[in-house]
Amino acid sequence: MMRQKQFVTPLGTITAASDGTALTGLWFTDQQYYGSTLPDATPTGELPVFEQLAAWLTAYFAGRQPTVDFPVRPTGTPLREAVWSVLRTIPYGEVRTYGELATLVTPIIGHNPGARAMGNAVGHNPISLVIPCHRVIGQTGDLVGYAGGLTRKKALLRLEGRLSEVSDRVVLEKN
Repeated sequence: MMRQKQFVTPLGTITAASDGTALTGLWFTDQQYYGSTLPDATPTGELPVFEQLAAWLTAYFAGRQPTVDFPVRPTGTPLREAVWSVLRTIPYGEVRTYGELATLVTPIIGHNPGARAMGNAVGHNPISLVIPCHRVIGQTGDLVGYAGGLTRKKALLRLEGRLSEVSDRVVLEKN
């Protein structure tokens, strides 16, 4: 049976979902696609994964770089799961463009999924923050799309030191 628990963060209340063992969802309660994988979840007290998530959230919002050392189990189409897997490889404080993400996903799924499919998969990430979809930006450094809202995306990238206080665009490093 699915379980859920709410947490208060500096960027708003979030709802976590678990199958009893792994984290299966994490959404800001007012974000787009809120609870999309939260069917018939029962509010619960503590579960080990919720305790681990609470510690992770505390560390993350304190500006540290916590390791995700608890089970995470997003469920979606093969394309979405491939995208979410690649998102988990983006290090704290770094960003990837949608094009870079597509290049990384292509060998996993056997073809280039295209921009629309990439945006859709990133936007439907069921485990915000832990699967860091906020680290995906437009080709020119623009902050495009975030189901939790662009204000939150800016705050998260600023917390991670990737966005200055005066800019709404990420400066891309030249290779």
